[in-house]
Amino acid sequence: MQDFSQALAVAFSMILSMDGALMRIIGLSLRVSLSAVAVATLIGLPLGAAVAALRFPGRRAVAVALNTMMGLPPVVVGLVVYLLLSRSGPFGVLGLLFTPTAMIVAQTVMIVPIVASLARQTVEDLLVEYDDLLRVTGASPLRRMTTLLAEARWSLVTTVLAGFGRASAEVGAVMIVGGNIEQVTRVMTTAIALETSKGDLPMALGLGLVLMTLSLAVNLTASLLKETAARPA
Repeated sequence: MQDFSQALAVAFSMILSMDGALMRIIGLSLRVSLSAVAVATLIGLPLGAAVAALRFPGRRAVAVALNTMMGLPPVVVGLVVYLLLSRSGPFGVLGLLFTPTAMIVAQTVMIVPIVASLARQTVEDLLVEYDDLLRVTGASPLRRMTTLLAEARWSLVTTVLAGFGRASAEVGAVMIVGGNIEQVTRVMTTAIALETSKGDLPMALGLGLVLMTLSLAVNLTASLLKETAARPA
């Protein structure tokens, strides 16, 4: 217990002093996760809105597939992306394996189904209220999607935050495609696993505290946005 207390004290000291190694890992983690969330948002929100608002063959199958993919095992995603980006893979010529870009790709693959599925459900719920109005005005499919996305913007922000929470806590896929290379692809989750195995508890605890703080901030933000959206205009 004393060793744990000492490690925790050192961890707080590292955070307050903005230890260089700690800050590099945190900075890379945020860059990878935010980039993945941005790409996933650009793909997932229109995809979810299209599945909800448009009628096309296979629509139900797409919705089921998106829901199923929300539970994709990270190590499986990492393996698939690894095979695609390896030298013998179809995208091996790009040389992206064991780079932050590969980690962004892996996280994006995991986040897109989450964003798309949650956006689909949100837009479907909103469509119950706006469907008749959109039909009367003769809105085009694109206009239907953009209108519904605009009306659901507060709820969709919480959807994006859910995607960020998933990305920031990911370890399996980024470990496989990133390799956990020091100062290159080492992020908070992979560093925690490594430092714990090495017995460097202060560094592991410091990163863990930062990760928990980020998770708490995301959850608080999502809760506040839901309350804002629920208030009458």
